[in-house]
Amino acid sequence: MTALLRMLREMNSAAVNADRGFNFIDLFAGIGGLRKAAESIGGYCAFTSEWNPYSQKTYAANFRDNHPPSGDITEVEAEDIPSHNLLLAGFPCQPFSIAGVSKKNSLGRSHGFADETQGTLFFDVARILKSHRPEAFLLENVKNLHSHDRGRTFEVILRTLREELGYKVWYKIIDAQHFVPQHRERIVIVGFKENVPFSWDDLRLPPKGAVRLRDILHPENGSEAPEGHYTQGPLAKVSEKYVLTDHLWKYLRDYADKHRAAGNGFGFGLVGPDDVARTLSARYFKDGSEILIDRGPGLNPRRLTPRECARLMGYGDDFIIPVSDTQAYKQFGNSVAVPVFREVLRIMKPHIESLVTGGSDIRLRA
Repeated sequence: MTALLRMLREMNSAAVNADRGFNFIDLFAGIGGLRKAAESIGGYCAFTSEWNPYSQKTYAANFRDNHPPSGDITEVEAEDIPSHNLLLAGFPCQPFSIAGVSKKNSLGRSHGFADETQGTLFFDVARILKSHRPEAFLLENVKNLHSHDRGRTFEVILRTLREELGYKVWYKIIDAQHFVPQHRERIVIVGFKENVPFSWDDLRLPPKGAVRLRDILHPENGSEAPEGHYTQGPLAKVSEKYVLTDHLWKYLRDYADKHRAAGNGFGFGLVGPDDVARTLSARYFKDGSEILIDRGPGLNPRRLTPRECARLMGYGDDFIIPVSDTQAYKQFGNSVAVPVFREVLRIMKPHIESLVTGGSDIRLRA
């Protein structure tokens, strides 16, 4: 990027930021779940990075920007990213190669983030935080990040954020079941450039189970209009294409019986309208086994439709799904549950705004 283009981008970013309060960048953006949450509290997206072309297609269909999604973040220079107040990243958790700090000290080697996180995608989050020093960040990952490699991976991440980069950091595992009918635990890491009175106690989490699958399933009674190949006819009945074949249904039952006999817990998840589903995964397109909708005695169960998957992740029915079912299942299985992060960002917002406007009135916590 030329110096002039970089300057113009910075000027445009600053102007928009002045109008809208704060701006953010969306890294490892997927289909934009974190962005939807941030926009709901008044943020403006200044930059997006997502490498998958199918996810880019869905993202572009739903967010009309003057900046198309950049590709692989590992190939983007930090100085080519606009200044921003908030960094969002649902970074993939690649295994870290971690050598003990004491051993590195004994060898006279560096043990900073560039050494310990190089070769992982977290390194790209760290280098951008180091370069731009945004007021805040929000990172998301699977629950097991906390225990990966006996906790050493998470230790490196926290040490990098706190000691190497100087951020004040909070983290919490949150189950999306508070907001959607799905058991989906994810670790949320929040950081601020200065000490602010942030507290997880400010979260408003509805009781688990308050929302059930009936709230996201197609009603099949004519109360919603048919949509594409998902639902058909005057009653908008779910297409037969989502019903499991006799062969697949027999295979899944036999597989479950085999593992049950061996004392294992593997098997399909058969659920009805009054239930809460297992975690939707990116492999859902293969056989749908983790969430199968019971259609009654003597009838084969069915998969969720992509629209139902969107609802299960907290996306509204206005969310455009421009890709094949296979790609849609992968995208929603990899997405964040939008309402969880809308709530996290709600309690982050006053602290972001305090830092953006100067931070002189911030009350330091003991």
